[in-house]
Amino acid sequence: MDQIIAEIKKIPPVTRFICGSSLVVTLSLILNTVSFYSVAFRWNFIYPKFQLWRLWSSFFVGGGGLMYIFELMMLYRTSNDIETKAYFLRSADYAYQLIWACVAIIFTTWPFSPSIFTRPFLLCLVYVYAALAPPSTMTSIMGLVTVPVIYYPYILIAFDLLSGGPQVAALSVAGAVVGHLWWWTVWGGEMASRGVLSNRARAPRWLCNLMGQTNQAGPPPAAGGTAQSLARGGIYVTAPRQAAEAGNPSGHTWGSGRRLGS
Repeated sequence: MDQIIAEIKKIPPVTRFICGSSLVVTLSLILNTVSFYSVAFRWNFIYPKFQLWRLWSSFFVGGGGLMYIFELMMLYRTSNDIETKAYFLRSADYAYQLIWACVAIIFTTWPFSPSIFTRPFLLCLVYVYAALAPPSTMTSIMGLVTVPVIYYPYILIAFDLLSGGPQVAALSVAGAVVGHLWWWTVWGGEMASRGVLSNRARAPRWLCNLMGQTNQAGPPPAAGGTAQSLARGGIYVTAPRQAAEAGNPSGHTWGSGRRLGS
């Protein structure tokens, strides 16, 4: 038991909270401890009745059976990759930006009147994960097929369209849109600069203190990351060699040297 707890503690805090929340809500529904109606998103129960837990539970309602295991693994791997690479030692920033992403998901999906936000939440994370991954990165979908990571969110949207119809796919698209806005406004998108909200996206001091984040100096790195960020993603950057000078095709200065035997 102690070993299991030790392994759980190795999971980064935000990812641990996300996966733990998914397990708590989903298993409670499977075991009939709570009803779906009590955890679904219903604005008229949130206000004025202040059933605020619905703002949390509606993002973590998983499906049943084998598919939920795949969803949970996908959720863990995606969030863990984001938190341990792009947000290395910056879990408070990750949590803060994730809260705002959830708010954006609620508003972007409002026309569809969804009861749960599980799928758009996952697609939001998958989009950010795919956008921040080093170029030419490959990823495995459900352990069955390996594809370039850049196509990952679009494949999931197509899967939702085939399995759930246009309504489900529309919710997933909304989540991907929020993920794109997150990537563009915080990380600068494909531009070689920081996003327009990179400074404002940093977690407040109280949240940093709560989560033990101490490196509060400086905004997030630009899209593509610094050499240190790329190294955490498996890419190592070295300075380019200077161009060869005219008359010195080798590119090196060897000096005049001395004759052997002199």
